[in-house]
Amino acid sequence: MRDDELAAAQAYVRLLEATRAALCDPDDAPLYMPLLAAPIEEADGALRRAGLSGNESRFFDLVRSLRPSMSDSGH
Repeated sequence: MRDDELAAAQAYVRLLEATRAALCDPDDAPLYMPLLAAPIEEADGALRRAGLSGNESRFFDLVRSLRPSMSDSGH
């Protein structure tokens, strides 16, 4: 895995974790949604730099190499 691909996969994992934390309590979710703007921007930029925008299959293969538990989770 190239460094830029690793950065993109790591940014996605951080975004996923931040989203799960923000949405864990539906009543508080609207308060935390603005906090997701930075992780979304980071993930989008990392995908572009790695040339993975539009190549979801390759991207999710990289993510699964970091987080094998995601293989059967529907992500």
